[in-house]
Amino acid sequence: MAINLLDRPKTKPKKVSFEFFAPQDQKVALAGDFNDWDTHSLPMKKNRKGNWRISAALSPGKHEYLFWVDGFWQEDPKAEDRVPNPFGGWNSLRIVG
Repeated sequence: MAINLLDRPKTKPKKVSFEFFAPQDQKVALAGDFNDWDTHSLPMKKNRKGNWRISAALSPGKHEYLFWVDGFWQEDPKAEDRVPNPFGGWNSLRIVG
């Protein structure tokens, strides 16, 4: 019996929330493998307490990301895990089920 790959159930992206506490900073963005590390496409919004937030639709799987904070890369202190990146630093890791 032949299997038609087009008949497989498609995995839907899931809404995933990200948060970063940086009350003194002016601009924070989310960048990762899900947006080709674009530091402009996912700008975060700051609330009165200094928490920056954004939600993004991510496909199931492992996703590497960082925050772009006033022109510098920052790891997520709340990340599930981290993995080494090719620049000698670390990327935060989010697993979407």
